[in-house]
Formats: sequence, structure tokens, C-alpha cells
Amino acid sequence: METPSSLVSLDVDLPIWERVFTVAPLVVVGTKGPEGGHTFAPKHQAMPIGWANYFGFACTPEHRTYRNVLREGVFTVTYPLARQVVHAALAVLIRHDDGARRGLDTLPTFPAEKIDGVFLSDGYLFLECELEKIVGGFGPFALITGRVAAAYVREDALRIFDQSDHELIGRMPLPVYLAPGRYGSVGESFAFPRPEGMRHG
Repeated sequence: METPSSLVSLDVDLPIWERVFTVAPLVVVGTKGPEGGHTFAPKHQAMPIGWANYFGFACTPEHRTYRNVLREGVFTVTYPLARQVVHAALAVLIRHDDGARRGLDTLPTFPAEKIDGVFLSDGYLFLECELEKIVGGFGPFALITGRVAAAYVREDALRIFDQSDHELIGRMPLPVYLAPGRYGSVGESFAFPRPEGMRHG
């Protein structure tokens, strides 16, 4: 076998993720600050952890989100609607010199039920998470993981087994983050060609 001649070698002493686009989910993590107010942070290095009800995202101890989760032991996750990506961006842009995000009252929110947290209203999937563990050692970053204590989905985004998944995604396009620095939406999908006997893993 030959290595394709068109490959470009990347310097792994530098972050390679700035040199190519990759597709990632876009979520907004909500936490409670030390003064009692709630803050939001868009995240794309975020995903379910396995097929059990756990969720994780990358963060650095220098960020308010990390410190809030460590102190409070809980966080919320909002999966925003494709048409509300601007709200997801505003969640981090509305910041004042003292670090407070008083402008968040301009964004529609609603409270979590089982934990002390809030969600952005303009989403399709909402998770209430209790801190499971924080795993450090990924350079300056750590993986924050939580157990999903409660979950909610918009009725029109809920998968129903006698309904076409293709049609559902067509009606409810999903936002994606195209790292670094771009976003898009997925409104067309195809069944994955799963070989017989292949399991989730």
C-alpha cells in the first residue's frame, strides 16, 4: 500500500485543529456563578459519554464554567435550534468588565426542575446534569462529565418509531459547529450503512 501523495504533514507540536475544518455539535452549558446569577457558555467539544445517560465537555480551569461546575456540582445543557445560533453566541458575548453577564436577561430562559440551573428557551434538547467527575491532563484542558438527572425534548423534535427520521430532520434542521469558527445546519440525512451484527460502541 502507498501513502497518498496529496497528504500534507501537520506539525503536532502546534494545535492541528486550526488547520482543517471538523464537524462538531453545538451546545450551550449553563452554570450558577458565585454571586448566584446564572451564566451560559457555548461549547462544541461536547458529547454524550457512551450510551448510558452521561454527558461531557472540554473546559479549562481558567474558565468561569469550570469553576462554577466544580463549586456547584451541577450544570445544564441546551441544544439550540438551528435558527437560534445567534442566541448561543450572545450567551458568551454579553460580558461586562467585572465578569458578570447582566445582559443575559435579554435572552429567553426557563428554570431546570431537579437542579439549580436554567436553560436557553430556544432549544430542542435540554439536559440537567449532576457532576460525575473531572478528568484533567489534556494539556491545559479537562473533561467535565455529568450524569443526566433529567432530560426534556421539544415535542416536534422527538423521534417516533412510526415516523421517518429523514422527514424529522428535514423539518427540524440541526445546527453544527464547523471548527474553527463557522457553523451550519443539517437538514438532510441518510441511514448509516450498518453491517449485520454491528453494535453501538
